[in-house]
Amino acid sequence: MRESIRSAATATLHLLLGAVVSLLCYLMVGVVLFTAVLSLTVIGAGVLPESVLLLRRLADWERRLTAARSGAPVPEAYLPLEGPLPERVRTAVADPSTLADLLWMAAKLLYGMVLLYAVMVLWAPALLVDGAWTGLLGRRPVLLPLIDRLADLSAAWSRTLLTPGPAAARDAVLAARVEQLTATRAGAVAAHGAELRRIERDLHDGAQARLVALSMRIGLARRAYAADPEAALRLLDDAQDQAEQALAELRHVVRGIHPPILTDRGLTGAVRALAAGSGLEVTVTADTLEPAHPGPDAMGAPDAPDTPSAVVARAPAAVEAAAYFAVAEALTNAAKHSGATRASVLLARTPTGLRAAVRDEGRGGAEAAEGAGSGLLGLRRRVAALDGTVRLTSPVGGPTVIEVELPCVW
Repeated sequence: MRESIRSAATATLHLLLGAVVSLLCYLMVGVVLFTAVLSLTVIGAGVLPESVLLLRRLADWERRLTAARSGAPVPEAYLPLEGPLPERVRTAVADPSTLADLLWMAAKLLYGMVLLYAVMVLWAPALLVDGAWTGLLGRRPVLLPLIDRLADLSAAWSRTLLTPGPAAARDAVLAARVEQLTATRAGAVAAHGAELRRIERDLHDGAQARLVALSMRIGLARRAYAADPEAALRLLDDAQDQAEQALAELRHVVRGIHPPILTDRGLTGAVRALAAGSGLEVTVTADTLEPAHPGPDAMGAPDAPDTPSAVVARAPAAVEAAAYFAVAEALTNAAKHSGATRASVLLARTPTGLRAAVRDEGRGGAEAAEGAGSGLLGLRRRVAALDGTVRLTSPVGGPTVIEVELPCVW
């Protein structure tokens, strides 16, 4: 009996809060009518999007009440009300969810109050009848469970009315995807611009300076050749050194665009080379991400072309490059900022793409260092350009884990 009373009280509270929403719906009807009249004028058109947003908040409150009662969230699918005023007005009017919310509001005016009235009337006989029924006959309550059913009925009606239809859900998903792609494109453009500026700076400060010095040495050597051949020879030696340094600078710039080691060794070999030169004790664990290069076996014969290692597909070049630079950035940050001496790298194939994870045992707090030039923002933009995701876990005290998921077809 006590459990039935407690459950009925919870159901009554739900219906009471639903009745509050019904009262707000009454007020919202006045807002809707006022907005409809004002929308006929140019000045009043600006009220329409705000009224729709207010209606969405009211419907969202009902969704939370329904989810709390039923234990399952109620989906929503709204088009974003953004941009200039004419665009916001068109979106507010054209959004199928606006009409669905209006229908729910009209229905809530009725069932929200009616169900509460029914429950209030039911409480007194429920206590009397169920008290005698259980006290004298030892039977289960029969009227108190009806209060629970009325609350469940209210939640079911709200869920049916507020659940978006296929068209609304499709439009909302499309709008969210467009918004995501817009942000991704902006990030990709910013990352591309930063990369171009870096390349220009490296060429200007490195290779170009070396080539200018090389030209000067050759010019001086040509002038000194007739009068002092030994001095000319020394100048040519200096010019050769300058040429080698310029080539080294150019190789450094090229590696920043697309590392040749990726083509030569594949992602696993390239990451192992990164680990070896990182200055940390790095353990690399790699799934089979690319086919092994054919080589001689123990008897000196080349690998058979039909061995499993020769038919494993590699990830696309752009995906491999993004994973490579993500690992490089993570290891660089670990060596410079974390204070760690050990790190680990995991490369693995997933059903939808490629996963790369770097973990260091440093001091943590990497998120706070993002705005201080740690490169995490650039890393996110590079990965987002390929529709990938970056997850950073770095509590103070460590460890720091950076996980990159890149979609691709194997």
